[in-house]
Amino acid sequence: MEENQPAMKTSVLIRRFLPYYRKYRWIVVLDLICAALTTLCDLVLPLIVRNITGMATENMAALTVEYILRVGFLYVILRVVDALANFYMTSRGHIMGTHIERDMRHVLFTHLQSMGFAYYSNAKVGQIMARLTNDLFEVTEFSHHCPEEFFIAAIKITVPFIILMGVSPLLTLIIFAMLPLMLFFTRFFNKRMRAAFKQSRHQVGEINAQVEDSLLGIRVVKSFANEPIEIDKFDKGNDVFVKVKSRSYLYMGGFNTVTRVFDGLMYIVVVVAGALFMLDGAITPADYIAYLLYVSTLLTSIRRIVDYTEQFQRGMTGIERFCELMDVQPDIVDAPGAKTLAEVRGDVTFDHVSFHYSDNDRTVLADINVEVKAGERVALVGPSGGGKTTLCNLIPRFYDVTAGRILIDGSDITTLTQQSLRESIGMVQQEVYMFSGTVFENIAYGMPGATVEQVTLAAKQAGADDFIRELPNGYDTFVGERGVKLSGGQKQRISIARVFLKNPPILILDEATSALDNESERLVQNSLEKLSVGRTTFTIAHRLTTIRNATTIWVLTEEGIVEKGTHKELMEKRGKYYELYRMYTEEA
Repeated sequence: MEENQPAMKTSVLIRRFLPYYRKYRWIVVLDLICAALTTLCDLVLPLIVRNITGMATENMAALTVEYILRVGFLYVILRVVDALANFYMTSRGHIMGTHIERDMRHVLFTHLQSMGFAYYSNAKVGQIMARLTNDLFEVTEFSHHCPEEFFIAAIKITVPFIILMGVSPLLTLIIFAMLPLMLFFTRFFNKRMRAAFKQSRHQVGEINAQVEDSLLGIRVVKSFANEPIEIDKFDKGNDVFVKVKSRSYLYMGGFNTVTRVFDGLMYIVVVVAGALFMLDGAITPADYIAYLLYVSTLLTSIRRIVDYTEQFQRGMTGIERFCELMDVQPDIVDAPGAKTLAEVRGDVTFDHVSFHYSDNDRTVLADINVEVKAGERVALVGPSGGGKTTLCNLIPRFYDVTAGRILIDGSDITTLTQQSLRESIGMVQQEVYMFSGTVFENIAYGMPGATVEQVTLAAKQAGADDFIRELPNGYDTFVGERGVKLSGGQKQRISIARVFLKNPPILILDEATSALDNESERLVQNSLEKLSVGRTTFTIAHRLTTIRNATTIWVLTEEGIVEKGTHKELMEKRGKYYELYRMYTEEA
């Protein structure tokens, strides 16, 4: 996903893009047939003019009104066909492009859903959004026009070449000899345009990321009165975008200038050389006019390709950035033949588990070897950085262990499907995420398709029903972006209701009350007590007074689990837990 990684070859990108046409192959075929029909109309006109001019100069008597009207009627029919064909190309072709864009966006979003926590720890959401939206906007035009424009250009270059070779091979070769030279120069600018467009796309992603970061942290920005700093950061990114964009337009200017120079040269050659050939008797005046018209058609076709080049390069850049993202492989995948976890009791075993993050060699967990029986309530305490959250994140396979195994009911979790594993685990975290929508929708997220009765029961169990009914629209109240219209305690109880609805046999509570005031903490703690009943529960505790009733308490440090036992046992031991508890109660 880096901006400066090597560019993919155009041929490779085209091969990877072609499968997206498969569903729409008959539309593509009809589109190309229509393109051929519209091209036919353009190619017939020079033949008609040549024929009429030849008759007028050689045998005026043969040029009757009836013949002229018959030819005129034929050309009117061709123009009607051209109009109908063009309507199909413009409408149905663009609709096909929109469908391909939708398909690619679906594939990319599905791929992003498969990526693990490690990927999102290093990725910028703004960059991903740019690839998912802006980059794929260009695909609609590209997918429609790419086959169409090149097909038309091929016809308009090949057919005139064949016709004109039959008239005067030497003059035709002189004219067409300039095309390879023009292609050489245009390719030079094309490669640089492509690189510049890619840089431009990357910078758009950087701007998106900076805007997202600033707007999501708007409360912090305003609390420190740092709006000028954010504006300055935005302006710097914006200025870089202008530089990159300007470079792309410089290359585009060079590209257009080269094509216009050769465009003029070809006209000069036809006019001068054609006139000399006519004086010499090598071609007739009718042939001369036909040459001028066909070269005009040829140059019109080249101009269309030139005009399309910017769109083509934008489309190729969008496809390239799409492919780069698709090539990033998920770090967590289901094993071949992975089985479904069913009828879960809740026994969890850590079998000599060790772990370190892929981008850091420092060992976070070392040789954790412990068993948790179904229904036990385990509390994890210890200093920050001891690996409490990391250990809990290993259970649902948000990360894979670097050594050892984790087993649920005797099954290694790497042999289970991720979906069935995570469906069996409920999580309540310190930072609650509320989706943009209603209270009902946020609770129902725990069990898609849940009924009103089920959602209401879950809210009552979480102690959230009373405050929800007091909201302006009750369960249909819109919670705002990231739940901004709710208090911390309200969001936490909605998240608990979500887990009640899911009804998982294994529960992870990650400092679920540490950010709340005393009153909210009491309400949420009561809800968590109800939620934990009958479930294997792992509680990461910051406020040690909330975990005194745990079945067992683990004291986790950089050396691993240094102590474990009940609150009473550990207090009597007067070890690390005793020190932490005394320190906490003194601070409280």
